[in-house]
Amino acid sequence: MIEPGPVVLLATSQRGIPNVMAMSWHMMVEFTPPQIACIVSNRNHSFAALKRTKECVIAIPPAEFAKTVVAIGNCSGADTDKFARFGLATRAARHVAPPLLLDCFANLECRVVDTRMVSAYCMFVLEVVHAWIDPQRRDARTIHHQGWGRFAVDGQHIRLRSGKA
Repeated sequence: MIEPGPVVLLATSQRGIPNVMAMSWHMMVEFTPPQIACIVSNRNHSFAALKRTKECVIAIPPAEFAKTVVAIGNCSGADTDKFARFGLATRAARHVAPPLLLDCFANLECRVVDTRMVSAYCMFVLEVVHAWIDPQRRDARTIHHQGWGRFAVDGQHIRLRSGKA
């Protein structure tokens, strides 16, 4: 009932070998500079890469990519080249080693800026150092994990007057 936001893909790279995982546990923690907290289980193959290299790409997939996102989340990069297995198109990032995922409508290049809660909660605080968005898919709908294979797709957008710009 309380989900933090859209399912995203977390790309890491260690010793020149990229990996990608599906991730649902993340949240914004600061606007300027933009910072995101995320939970990556220490049982996940991506945990060691993120802890060691302190950089990643958070890619936001469109709803049409949902089946691939779930498949990515259902296997481990420890024994699977997910880029080859799922035919993931990539492009080099500008500031970090992990690749951008071209099937996603947005990619956020991030660096780890706080690891104080990694030991206790597997929580990393990331700073977005560069953002990329596909302008042709600016209104892409996202998927939201609700547990046990159930997902919601973003619905109607509304605008309400706000006192803030």
